[in-house]
Amino acid sequence: MKKRQKLAIGLWLLAAATLAQTKGVWRTDSLQEVVVTGTGTQHLLKNAPVQTEVISHRQLQQYAGKSIEDILSGLTASFDFSENDMSSRLQMNGLGNSYVLILIDGRRLHGDNGGENDLSLIDPHNIERIEIVKGASSALYGSDAIAGVINIITRKHREQGIMVENTSRVGSYGDVRQHNGLALNDGRLSSYTNFQLQHSDGWQNTSEEAPQQTEYHITDSRNKTVNRHTNWQVAERLTYQLAPNAEVYADGSVYWKRIYRPCGHHPGVDVKTWDLQYDNATASVGGKWTLNKTDVITLDADWKRHAYNYEYTDTTLTDGYVKGRFTNYFPYFPGDKELQSDQRLTNVSLKGIFKLPFEQQLSAGLDYRYDWLKAPMRVADGKATDNTEAVYVQDEWRRVCSDAIATYLTAGLRLTRNEGFGTRLTPKLSAMLKLGELRLRATWSQGYKTPTPKELHYQYVKNMNGIYLYLGNTDLKAQHSNYFGASAEYTVGRLTVTVAPYINKVYDMITLVTIPTKLAPGDLITKYDPIRVRQYQNMEDARTYGVDVTLRYQTKHFTCGGSYSYLDTEANQYDSENDVMQKVTIDGMAHHKANVYATWNHDISKRYQLGLGLYGRMSTKRYYQIDGNGKGYQLWRLSTSHQFGKHWRLEAGVDNILNYCDRTPHGLHLGTTTPGRTVYASLTVRLNQGKSLTNKYKSNLNSQQNNEQD
Repeated sequence: MKKRQKLAIGLWLLAAATLAQTKGVWRTDSLQEVVVTGTGTQHLLKNAPVQTEVISHRQLQQYAGKSIEDILSGLTASFDFSENDMSSRLQMNGLGNSYVLILIDGRRLHGDNGGENDLSLIDPHNIERIEIVKGASSALYGSDAIAGVINIITRKHREQGIMVENTSRVGSYGDVRQHNGLALNDGRLSSYTNFQLQHSDGWQNTSEEAPQQTEYHITDSRNKTVNRHTNWQVAERLTYQLAPNAEVYADGSVYWKRIYRPCGHHPGVDVKTWDLQYDNATASVGGKWTLNKTDVITLDADWKRHAYNYEYTDTTLTDGYVKGRFTNYFPYFPGDKELQSDQRLTNVSLKGIFKLPFEQQLSAGLDYRYDWLKAPMRVADGKATDNTEAVYVQDEWRRVCSDAIATYLTAGLRLTRNEGFGTRLTPKLSAMLKLGELRLRATWSQGYKTPTPKELHYQYVKNMNGIYLYLGNTDLKAQHSNYFGASAEYTVGRLTVTVAPYINKVYDMITLVTIPTKLAPGDLITKYDPIRVRQYQNMEDARTYGVDVTLRYQTKHFTCGGSYSYLDTEANQYDSENDVMQKVTIDGMAHHKANVYATWNHDISKRYQLGLGLYGRMSTKRYYQIDGNGKGYQLWRLSTSHQFGKHWRLEAGVDNILNYCDRTPHGLHLGTTTPGRTVYASLTVRLNQGKSLTNKYKSNLNSQQNNEQD
């Protein structure tokens, strides 16, 4: 391992020393990007009152990640993922997926798998940039934004005429990624049709089952670390310009995913008689009315569905609902499908942005959310619903004293009413002081999150490395939080350095807790005789705290930098079996994580541009309350890009150059699931017939940048 560490450091130093010899006088332009997520209004990144991290389109192209999980973990140290069949199990600064709000163009992603979002709903080839805001943002975005917000900004095809694009990517272990796009634009009506397909044959890092989780010592299991899976999605967006100051849109998508699970021969361990299938659909309508150069009103209405099914591959006797009636040991045959859950979300948002006197900008809005859950086998009454309404207001104030000194203040307040948990106010206050090239930011905000219908009502048995009974809890309390964050950002020449400490206190945090068998429902205990019973319960309180450091050096052709994240967590949890309060860490925490990178791009000729990138990511061990800790790791990646004119682009690279692979027994590989060294290659063809960016769009962009200059 020490030899690998020395080799990794040598790779980084060699790349930096070689590439740094590239000369250039071009000043970094990353701070000139326009961001929207932190305040819901447009700001140049350098003037955003709320600390915002941006992964630009240039970074995305150079890194060439195959998925959003790959991109986030590879380009910023704040994230961890533990991918499995059900989800990606994202963690951001110590808090899990349910505390991170994921938006696509400012609208909530909905694809809940076992309490986690299915991030394969996001097409990585259709991303323009990613904006990341850390800390509670409930005042602006409502529930799920206690840890932070990830806003995926998709590419906008504003060329008039016709555009056709295709990206085909292949990699190790049967990895196939396909993206197709068709854009039509006649000036007033525009359409973009997007298709994506993802497939992997899966892989097995070990054939040994965890001895403490099975009745037998199994060394020839057929369980895979990552199972074979296929998913595809078709999406359409229509936009119509009613007038120069008004436009309407409609979009929708259909998504399908199947996870193929191997059949084995060890009872209760790797015998799988059904695959997992997911069906998603979305439909949205909305509009934007521009009152003048500064005032805007928007209206959005979304409907989203996520269905989770068992697709049987062998004859199986199990419980089921037949024609609405419960039946014991009903036979399912190959090809039969059984619904496990059907989740539907309806969300309506009305928002206005208005300019006020004295350099102020007011944002105000109304939100309505309706959650509907149908799960005949997993919810006591078969269905559960939830209603939430909210009103919010935010005031931004800017005071420019000179070109070198300016002050920005943002204050927001949200009033939320939930049908089961009453009413609560969540405030937020952010400030930025600009002193030349130094920017000091500070944020205090409160978060609020009510229990989901699943956390309240779900109950199911999971037969994987032993039998587990998972229970909802109707006695749960709503969670709330206090977040304190600060940052200092300094730019000198081509170098930008940011240091951002934070502390996030979560009260009544909801988590799965192992409880004594005697506390579980008697009928379920008799029926399944579970080894372990886990139930959603409120912790007394939890706290995450740490510091994030980022460094970026950029010239016209060369960029290098990195990020480092220190994290610590603690929580007070009541041990009902021993009647004591105990301190625990939050599952998935790693004290130290880091990312480093060096990229070089150069026009070799008028029609050929070469790009090279070296990336490294490292993590110390990850802590878990049960089943042991995840091993620390370091992964290195080499990417190359080849741009031929305007229409052809080839990308190829090697991931995990040092061939690290966690061989921990199945179910306990909690650090990383990488199979070892892999290779990939992709080809993009983009053809368009028509004009470039419309004059109107260019004018709007220039106007925005002029308004943001000090």
